[in-house]
Amino acid sequence: MAEVIEEKLSIHTQKVEKSRLPEVDFENLPFGRVFSDHMFIADYKDSKWSDLRIVPYNNISFSPAMSTLHYAQSIFEGLKAYKRTDGSVWLFRPEDNFKRMNISADRMCMPAIPREAFMDGLLELIRLDQGWVPGQEGSTLYVRPFMFAADDFIGVRPADTYKFMIFTCPVASYYSEPVRVRIETDYTRAARGGVGYAKTAGNYAASLYAARKAQQEGYHQVIWTDGAEHKYIEESGTMNLFFKIDGTLITASLGDSVLDGITRKSIIQLAKDFGQPVEERRISVAEIAQALKEGRVEEAFGAGTAAVVSSVKTIGHEGVDYDLPPMVEGTFAYKAKETLYKIRLGEAPDTHNWMVRVN
Repeated sequence: MAEVIEEKLSIHTQKVEKSRLPEVDFENLPFGRVFSDHMFIADYKDSKWSDLRIVPYNNISFSPAMSTLHYAQSIFEGLKAYKRTDGSVWLFRPEDNFKRMNISADRMCMPAIPREAFMDGLLELIRLDQGWVPGQEGSTLYVRPFMFAADDFIGVRPADTYKFMIFTCPVASYYSEPVRVRIETDYTRAARGGVGYAKTAGNYAASLYAARKAQQEGYHQVIWTDGAEHKYIEESGTMNLFFKIDGTLITASLGDSVLDGITRKSIIQLAKDFGQPVEERRISVAEIAQALKEGRVEEAFGAGTAAVVSSVKTIGHEGVDYDLPPMVEGTFAYKAKETLYKIRLGEAPDTHNWMVRVN
């Protein structure tokens, strides 16, 4: 991993001449299609980060030979900003996103991002565009930091130049209804020794084909299994998975092929706070299949930044669909989702200091 620069990095800001904010219908927000006025950019060249700047959101130009187009040296993060009733804007666990992004950078042979570039750039950008943070219930400002190789070079090697950027977009809920998922035992998202734990673009490209096949069969997503034998549950689409079986909450343990989800670790902490038994361990497909057949799966839900907590209503396995109880008041998933929601809006104590104020 490249050495992180410690000195203060100044940020130059160029504001838009006219904001697009009045054109936005905040009551009807699609996910990931409406973008805020500004974006943050930093350049890596000659073994150092420089030219930190906030500029109007716009298209960027690049050479057809840009190495990331050919060799997928690209990583990203996702987090959200929330507006409280007093108008203040808050971020949920941004330090965790910063740390995880540098874990991804290390795995993909990319330079570490200085904390000043990530955190100062993030906070300055959202301060400037805080009017874009929705106040409507269920809507948030989604934040996308990402880095990509910028060399104009055709050759398989780590690049010498990179761009780190952040843009934001106001969004409504990612999943508007409980999801239907199918256990995938043919295709593989990630394998042991690979890059599955890194938040790199190629992982998501690798997931598209199986997900499309599942969607054609009436499911929203697949449940990924291990790449070696397809015997163990891993994650689902953009979410880590949780099952409540016989009173115990279970989620797959971390490893080379499971993303260390920030919502995942928050839910595990909440389970401990609530006195809910929770286990992080390998979960076999056979175990889940047997529990489904016997009706012992009390809850199943996905957890992620985009989805937050999304109830799983159906799990398909070997041609059979198993319907699960809904996420209603009294279930763990409901309590966890409500607690996270209230912490983010300042309506419940932030005992673990997860929230960071922007303005």
